[in-house]
Amino acid sequence: MPVVQGSISQADKSAHKARVEYISFEQHQRLIDREERLNESRFFSGKMNRITTVEELLRESVNSSVAGSEDIAAVVAKLKLNRLRGRSIRALSTGEMRKLQIARILLRAPEVLILDEPFDGLDQTSRKDLTQIIVGLMDNQRTVILVTHRQREISSHITHVMAIRDGQVVFQGTRLEFFKSGQLKRLYARDKAPRLSLPISGDQPLPSFEGKAHILIDMKNVTVQYGDTVVLDNVNWTMQAGQNWVLLGPNGSGKTTLLNLICGDNLQAYANDIRLFGKQRGSGESIWEIKERIGMISSEFQIRYRKNMSALDVVLSGYFDSVGLYRSASSPQRQAACQWLADLGINDMSDRLFNRLSYGEQRMVLIARAMVKIPQILILDEPYQGLDRTNRRRILAAIDIIGQLPCTSLIYVTHYPDEIPACSTHVLQFEARPDSRYVARQQTL
Repeated sequence: MPVVQGSISQADKSAHKARVEYISFEQHQRLIDREERLNESRFFSGKMNRITTVEELLRESVNSSVAGSEDIAAVVAKLKLNRLRGRSIRALSTGEMRKLQIARILLRAPEVLILDEPFDGLDQTSRKDLTQIIVGLMDNQRTVILVTHRQREISSHITHVMAIRDGQVVFQGTRLEFFKSGQLKRLYARDKAPRLSLPISGDQPLPSFEGKAHILIDMKNVTVQYGDTVVLDNVNWTMQAGQNWVLLGPNGSGKTTLLNLICGDNLQAYANDIRLFGKQRGSGESIWEIKERIGMISSEFQIRYRKNMSALDVVLSGYFDSVGLYRSASSPQRQAACQWLADLGINDMSDRLFNRLSYGEQRMVLIARAMVKIPQILILDEPYQGLDRTNRRRILAAIDIIGQLPCTSLIYVTHYPDEIPACSTHVLQFEARPDSRYVARQQTL
């Protein structure tokens, strides 16, 4: 970004510009955007089956790195990426992509490493492994800058803290001074608990699904496999109306694949015994008939939603299940969308361009988009990513209200058990087996 006022200078002006590497959600978005552009050129060159693999992306990093950087084998072993080396980067989960980003950085041996919310999307084991890796990077040759909203992610090896609020630096000093001064409480001043009221007008009542199938999702021996890699292995799962499910499991266990089967974004849904809303997948229903009864927020969807349009229009697009707004919304729909933005505390963003918002701000807008039509199934895949403490409380309050509606059932994915909504009724947990595959176990809360 350009500096429009003030100046930035280095201590040693004679030194070459420091090598700076930046890991962020936006970088993930740029990688996928580049891959989509490559797909267009591959189509015209007759190479439609060509993909960029994890291995190729790592080798690309080696070719652009300096001498003395760690080799690919060592980095792959450190981050436990060996089973992903031949996989397309577009087939990676958010947590897997985050590990790949870190691997690329390690191969480049930067002098300054900026980690923007690096723990988002990672399971507990991966967070512990990443903490050790970050600690190992802190030495006299490298500066590490960690951006985070969670106090527990500030390890004891962090030496200094800068606190920023409303575009102003409100504190900078040692880590010990920061926690002793009580700055954390002032930084995240507890707002009043949000008083949410569903934005339903007389012209837009709660949807009624009476007479519809009581069983919303029914999967029998569902298996998804890519070559020799089994992602889902004989999963049996039934979700009934009125139930709110939590999906738990480590990165790569198949949670994202399961959600893509439900939303019609994975073609292997047609090769399996899956029934949605009482209808067998592949029995003649269109993908839009499925999507109109499902609302979803996930990192993968946020990556695909790259539109130069207002935040309000993004929310309104939720009524039509489109990426972009191509139809005119009714007055009650616009009123409800504005109310959702207000209830979530982001009504000041309604006229701002979506692609100019921060990652966390985009996430809030897309959550409003998923909720606005009050779907029969609301899928929330790590909804808190990139959100500060105040906004996490707002979203949790909204989720609990929707989870108690008779017309909507939730599927909620998280790596943080302490962030499970109170309205949850069941858990589907993916657990590792000795053969490195995962089994899905169910329990009632």
